[in-house]
Amino acid sequence: MEQSELLRYVVRVVEDMRLRYFVTGSTATIFYGEPRFTNDIDVVIELPEERITDFCRQFPEGDFYVSEAAAHDAVRRNGQFNIIHPASGLKVDVIVPASSPFNQSRFARIRRVHAGKDFEAFFASPEDAIIKKMEYYRQGGSEKHLRDITGILKTSPEQIDTAYIARWVQTMGLDDIWTAIQERTAGSG
Repeated sequence: MEQSELLRYVVRVVEDMRLRYFVTGSTATIFYGEPRFTNDIDVVIELPEERITDFCRQFPEGDFYVSEAAAHDAVRRNGQFNIIHPASGLKVDVIVPASSPFNQSRFARIRRVHAGKDFEAFFASPEDAIIKKMEYYRQGGSEKHLRDITGILKTSPEQIDTAYIARWVQTMGLDDIWTAIQERTAGSG
């Protein structure tokens, strides 16, 4: 199974179940920015506890590994759990969002895009993908997050609502990271 096939499969499941979702993380930043390899797909899904069993059943045990107990734990604590496709080594990180103003804004700004040659999916806006990558950078310091952000800003700068980013950067205390990214982008142009 290729990554695009796994994404198509997950999108079909969540859309058939009528769950709100969007693709984020590296998959989104690669879509909006510059290509690079990633072995996982990050999907934010509003998954009610009473739908967990049905959701997990959509990923047959012979083809996938998903822990229903981990899914319940993720829903209770607004965390994440994995869906693994062992034959390919690919993984889906299912992120259960907390109810917060930022997450409400992210859902309000999702975009329907051509995610593959034969399907569409909801993706986080490029601005929200940038903001989350800044958060991940703050948590772990990985340069790949800064490269992903820079890739989006270099690929389509005219399409980025920097005022929106600046508002959330200030609210979330990401000012230093955002300033460094802007300096990096200006220096590479």
